[in-house]
Amino acid sequence: METVAISGRADSRWRALAARDRTADGRFVYAVRTTGIYCRPSCGARRPRPENVRFYRTGSDAERAGFRACRRCRPDRSVSKTGETIAELCRYLETANETPALEVLAARAGLSPWHLHRLFKSATGLTPKAYAASRRAERMRAALGRGAPVTRAVYEAGYGSGSRFYERADGILGMTPGKFRAGGQGETIRYAFGRCSAGLLLVAEAGRGICAVALGSSRAGLVKELRLRFPEAKVAGADRAFAGTVAKVVRFIDKPGRGASLPLDLRGTVFQRRVWEELRKIPPGKTASYSELARRLKAPRSVRAVASACAANPVAVLVPCHRAVRSDGSLAGYRWGLERKRALLAAEGRKRRKT
Repeated sequence: METVAISGRADSRWRALAARDRTADGRFVYAVRTTGIYCRPSCGARRPRPENVRFYRTGSDAERAGFRACRRCRPDRSVSKTGETIAELCRYLETANETPALEVLAARAGLSPWHLHRLFKSATGLTPKAYAASRRAERMRAALGRGAPVTRAVYEAGYGSGSRFYERADGILGMTPGKFRAGGQGETIRYAFGRCSAGLLLVAEAGRGICAVALGSSRAGLVKELRLRFPEAKVAGADRAFAGTVAKVVRFIDKPGRGASLPLDLRGTVFQRRVWEELRKIPPGKTASYSELARRLKAPRSVRAVASACAANPVAVLVPCHRAVRSDGSLAGYRWGLERKRALLAAEGRKRRKT
């Protein structure tokens, strides 16, 4: 069934088209009214104007509406079986109690271990082993979040023994299992406010470092957001000694490149942390597209996952997700508002031109 792209950009399918997201191939096709041609979302043809785009579930639907298949991306041909194979392996890894050896996965897919490893990382951004570990950690967090006893959650998540999990618990959960199960109960989150060129900001610190930097217009709103992230933790205003940390964050924002190195307590999936580390490599005054970041991670098909990791970034500017842009250089969504993103980039650009 056809869906008209009203100004295009409001539709998630338009975002997939703009990013040339290969993972969207097979889910829909897009047709261009002015050319009479329909394409896959990943087609390398020149991007059409949003108002000229029509979306269809299948190529047959587009052809019935009078469009013809693109000769470049051949959307009338079936999607490669590779994507289906990787998707099936992902489902298998998500339900496996123990992580299968690469050779076992390769035999299941009918591929060589080396070839499977390369294809899997290209499609998901992670190796099969890292993907399984990430999903296992997600199952652990979900079980603890439901209030399951720690011992039961360990085995439900697929950890072969409690000792194996406890060896990695701090990196997986960011706190002890008991505290995580209680929504951070017993953990103390200290926060304070500051003013920077981007406006009001809240800086929060947990035991291992800064766990949140948020921008906003209301102190009450920023504290409410922090409490929602740590529902059972003790969230309290920091003492005067914390003012020095807030000042360092402000300096980092207002004088990019000169800010002191600050310890961070970042809690996310394996892939999210990889994206955040890559973002921190982008120098002030520079930007990188979501697709470029995916290529740097050697996961060119994971553009959407990269964008999601940027949106999940808990520490504004210290992890500079504002430096991630669309492939054409235009600005995509920003957790703390597009105007702030534009202002941050403009300030960094001016600073770079002066140096």
